[in-house]
Amino acid sequence: MKLTFRLFAFLLTATSLVSAQKKEITLDEIWNGTFRQEYLQSLQSLNNGKEYVILNFDRATRTSTIDVYSYESGEKTRTILSSANLPEIAYFTDFQFNDTETKLILGTELESIYRHSTRGIFYVYDLQSKELQKISEHKIQEPTLSPDGKKVAFVLDNNILIKELASGEFTKVTEDGEKNKIINGITDWVYEEEFSFVKAFHWNPTGEKIAYLKFDESEVPEFSMDIYGQDLYPSKTTFKYPKAGEKNSEVSLHLYDVAKGENSAVELGDYSDFYIPRIKWTNNPEVLSAQVLNRHQNVLDLLFVSAKENSVKVVLNETDDAYVDVTDNLTFLDNNSFIWTSEKDGWNHIYLYNKEGKLLKQVTDGNWDVTNYYGLDPKTKTVFYQSTENGSINRDVFSIGTNGKHKKQLTEKTGQNSADFSADFTYFINSFTSATTPYEFTLHLAKNGKLLRKIKDNTALLNKIADYTFTSKEFSTISVNGNDLNMWMMKPPKFDASLEYPLFMVQYSGPGSQTVSNSFYSSNDYWFQLLANKGYVVVAVDPRGTGYKGSNFKKITQNELGKYEVADLIQAARQLGELDYIDQDNMGIWGWSYGGFMASNAILKGNDVFKMAIAVAPVTSWRFYDSIYTERYMDTPQENPSGYDENSPLNHVEKLKGDLLIVHGTGDDNVHVQNSMRMIEALIQANKQFDWAIYPDKNHGIYGGNTRLHLFTLMTNFIEDHLEINPNTKLSL
Repeated sequence: MKLTFRLFAFLLTATSLVSAQKKEITLDEIWNGTFRQEYLQSLQSLNNGKEYVILNFDRATRTSTIDVYSYESGEKTRTILSSANLPEIAYFTDFQFNDTETKLILGTELESIYRHSTRGIFYVYDLQSKELQKISEHKIQEPTLSPDGKKVAFVLDNNILIKELASGEFTKVTEDGEKNKIINGITDWVYEEEFSFVKAFHWNPTGEKIAYLKFDESEVPEFSMDIYGQDLYPSKTTFKYPKAGEKNSEVSLHLYDVAKGENSAVELGDYSDFYIPRIKWTNNPEVLSAQVLNRHQNVLDLLFVSAKENSVKVVLNETDDAYVDVTDNLTFLDNNSFIWTSEKDGWNHIYLYNKEGKLLKQVTDGNWDVTNYYGLDPKTKTVFYQSTENGSINRDVFSIGTNGKHKKQLTEKTGQNSADFSADFTYFINSFTSATTPYEFTLHLAKNGKLLRKIKDNTALLNKIADYTFTSKEFSTISVNGNDLNMWMMKPPKFDASLEYPLFMVQYSGPGSQTVSNSFYSSNDYWFQLLANKGYVVVAVDPRGTGYKGSNFKKITQNELGKYEVADLIQAARQLGELDYIDQDNMGIWGWSYGGFMASNAILKGNDVFKMAIAVAPVTSWRFYDSIYTERYMDTPQENPSGYDENSPLNHVEKLKGDLLIVHGTGDDNVHVQNSMRMIEALIQANKQFDWAIYPDKNHGIYGGNTRLHLFTLMTNFIEDHLEINPNTKLSL
């Protein structure tokens, strides 16, 4: 057995965080905002590149303002709009400019639908005439101004409409929209969840045409959930949810000629059972790009659609033995050459193609991943990106020419660096955090990374934390099953290597994810610290299948989710249990969602290793989960039945020896409570004792009111009841 601890010097210093007579963290403090970080408000760069706007809300007067600030000085220069000057609106919570920044769309009365989607009452405000116009008396979705600002397109009751602002007249682009049947211009549930977009229509650059997607979900199976609420009888919500191997929506691409009022379907070619995860107009207003992905998600075609001739050309074909990631990185240059990202050399990198799809240059190269693409400065032909060049648990920001030369690292501090660039790529605001540093925000020159000014930091939080007992995250790698896995460990404050401590493993482990990162405490991290203070050694490990270590490491789990990741976690715990200071008879594991799937499998398949487990909102069979996510990694159940069943906790319940807590919300539209109910029934029929908790009407996040405090109190008590601390160790705490 080889166990390596290569510490990366992220220990919290004695003078700042660890000293005698400290206060102990409480669960109340974790969830009442005591340790909340200050963040930079969401900002939007103006076209001039010198200024940005922020939506501010004055709680005292309950008014909204769109305020303009200078990048260079940080000073407020003017207010574009205040709701105090709008008698029709008390306040607004969302806004967007048209392309020329002459008009605004203001959002009020917004209500969530699913993870990303909302509907609300929207207005158009003319910055020149100072006139305000309500778009519709009904709550609508995704209102978008035409490039000239004279029209607004939106979705109402699954149909696309256009409003002529001067006349107030409405034009129906589509008329066949119907709930749970036909959707025009917005995505269905599974596209929204797994392809991460809602608006599925786009004006072309001249405003003469609209491209949109239509979803026919008539044959998609329905899923229903009881809503218990406060009424005498529960209500029910029903929506289309394609599970693995089931019927998907039939998606089609359409073009609408605004002047002629005519719709035309685009004949994409010889495709069947496919997805259209992205559409985007090129710099040529007559050419639309569309990405077509096969159901297995291992073949993606980039198409150029001629809006004038309604013809289609395959410009780029991307294939992968496992799957092709869909991104928002496609960027067109003036001549319609384009930037594309791909893992085709084993790592995620940036590529430049001409408008015919011929590769001109692999812009970035190396055994590291590009983790974010920020954009292209067309004037200097400079690409800006984030990567793992300085270690997989870190992120830095770089610039490089489209010719692959003149690469510059624009950030200096070791940790997580993330950039937000001005519209003309003159400046960027860097967000930085590390294991010892809560978020700090600074302004830099994009051409060389020069620091111009500090914007905001969390010194006040560090000062507050100094009054509490904190240990440190010790970052290292552990050699497991032939791979060096990233790991961090938190030890009790008065750690004594001559004593034995129970071990509590935390993880997520999903494809391409990362739990072990050089970043500051999240809410869960404070809980982990609370457990360490109670006498537990808390460990996080990223097994095979997680991200940022190349595609081979990430995609080894293809067709067998839950096999290699579970084997790695069990073996890692077994090796850690061999350390003199770990009580190998008192080791537990916790996880949420995919992590709940892993925790369930770990206590069953690793019943000689883990004494207890907590599975929150777990997937218990991938047969129950949605088609796009599941089939990306598993193919369909019809094609891969053993992959689905051999690693399903449902089929291993007879192996349970330890203590298991299952937690789920009944209003979870993502990982349905069906998963836990089937697991509970399987355990009952196997005559296995376990604990479970159901949170009525709570979604996948299980929050609202007192819910999080109650949940984490429940889990803390369960850990203390079932992971025993040695009496001698207790005396030393």
